[in-house]
Amino acid sequence: MKWEGREGSENIEDRRGQGMSGGAKTGVGIGAGVLVLALVVSLLGGDGQQVLQQAAQQQQHQQQQQPRSNQQGAREHEELAQFVSVVLKDTEDVWNRLFPEQLGKRYQAPTLVLFSDRTHSTCGHASAATGPFYCPPDNKVYIDLGFYEQLNRNFNVSGDFAMAYVVAHEVAHHVQNLLGYTDAMAQQRGRVSKKAYNDLSVRLELQADFLAGVWAHHAHQMKGILEGGDIEEAMKAAHAIGDDNIQRKSTGTVRPDSFTHGTSEQRVRWFRKGLETGDLSQGDTFSAKYL
Repeated sequence: MKWEGREGSENIEDRRGQGMSGGAKTGVGIGAGVLVLALVVSLLGGDGQQVLQQAAQQQQHQQQQQPRSNQQGAREHEELAQFVSVVLKDTEDVWNRLFPEQLGKRYQAPTLVLFSDRTHSTCGHASAATGPFYCPPDNKVYIDLGFYEQLNRNFNVSGDFAMAYVVAHEVAHHVQNLLGYTDAMAQQRGRVSKKAYNDLSVRLELQADFLAGVWAHHAHQMKGILEGGDIEEAMKAAHAIGDDNIQRKSTGTVRPDSFTHGTSEQRVRWFRKGLETGDLSQGDTFSAKYL
């Protein structure tokens, strides 16, 4: 995906590093076990000072290696944070144009919260394990950048456009909230059976996949963002997080009645439909007889 050198969004709230207990240790120290070992060596007639020197040298070498690894990881995360900011700006530009053109409405952009490990939202506690999500009451998208590493590690999904798809999908939930779909679905909670509510949840998620495709369609028209292989990356990501694929990998069995996001095939198909048409009127999953 072409993104370097382009403007990022101002609607970023960076909470990374907040909420972590304790402070970082600084300085060099010798562990108590090493001191005891040096004392024992001295009592047995050996050179205890040499033991201390060797331990100090080994520790210094380890600490020299670790910062290089940490610095590389920090650079990668900073680059990823900038990438997410650019993608968010792309969503703002697309939806700022489409809302008045296709819906006759004004778009209000969400805030994207970057966090590490854990944070709080109006929807409750959030952690890296929850994955990216959108919280309707505070109109914020929450992303721990470590999710992308999990996506690669657990589902072999990589590539910058796969990451862009994740951002676009969560922003699509914000679009649904602005259009009233989120409230309409929330009103059905407790009024319909669990199976029926799961079906509504699937329809909401597939519509978000469609809207993510619509974003990609218009973002490419406006800015030429797509490169060879980008669409395949997004399709692979959509396929990886289908309910059937996740259940099969985690439990070995598939239970369609418990689906809340749609099958891999459905997610790919609705994303592709949005990508190919760019037409918001074709994304009414709630009226669709066949998903």
